[in-house]
Amino acid sequence: MSGTVGLIGIGLMGTALARRLLDAGYRVVGFDVDPARRDEFARMGGEPVGSVAEVARRAPLTLIAVMTIDQVEDVVEGKGGLIESAGAGAQPVALCTSTCDPERIEALAARAAARDFTFLDTPVSGTSRQVLEGDGFGLIAGDRAAADGAAALIKVIYPRSEYLGPAGAATKTKLAINHILGLNRVALAEGLVFAETMGLDLPRFLAAVRQSAAYSQIMDVKGDKMVDGDFSPVSKVSQHLKDVRTMLGQAAKHRQTLPFLSLLAEVLEACKRHGDGERDNAITIEEIRRRRMA
Repeated sequence: MSGTVGLIGIGLMGTALARRLLDAGYRVVGFDVDPARRDEFARMGGEPVGSVAEVARRAPLTLIAVMTIDQVEDVVEGKGGLIESAGAGAQPVALCTSTCDPERIEALAARAAARDFTFLDTPVSGTSRQVLEGDGFGLIAGDRAAADGAAALIKVIYPRSEYLGPAGAATKTKLAINHILGLNRVALAEGLVFAETMGLDLPRFLAAVRQSAAYSQIMDVKGDKMVDGDFSPVSKVSQHLKDVRTMLGQAAKHRQTLPFLSLLAEVLEACKRHGDGERDNAITIEEIRRRRMA
């Protein structure tokens, strides 16, 4: 398998995507605003360039792995962005892996289509480590023919995926999944602290609860990190908080109250105030410990 793929954003997720593509024989041309990330990308075998425009000129298909919808819009349609810089006669396609406001994703896809640029909504359910290990579940939405045309590449980055409909549908699905996932994660943190408070051995308790009716995949993904106090990031507090704020915004638009998610937002805000924004979101266990009564 071969070909050139562009990559915008070489953080945790972008690095995992790059590794999968490089290992599959793709040439990956990437840009990140952080020079240190570009240097690390070069060391892993990628080809760093100095701008989004250069990525657009060299790769007809580009993965976007930035943080916010403002950044996504700027990458696609800003000055020197993918649309403006695409090579003459090209039929450029972008796959957006970012989790953003679904209405703005839908509107961006429509504006891009009007300018002969295909924008696919392709977030993933899973951490950067899960993506790296081939365990990310791809959520695919947008122009069906374009999605089918990118199927080989999608299979490399997301061995499991599902097409969900028009642009915006994948992001909505991701937000609803992350709502459940976030509550599972903080429930695990609270349950571990409860077990600890009662004097139980945490590794032994985690082994037992994994075999119980309470089991969820989050125990495999985050359980050991919580028990071991390993908060090296595979999914950051700051990114999870950004997504939770987006979920709460969507709920407010649709006049829906999400009481448990509101409490999770409070916990994440507290983690951020304690300086843990760039650490793994498993660190919510430390915030639960801080709430122990005197």
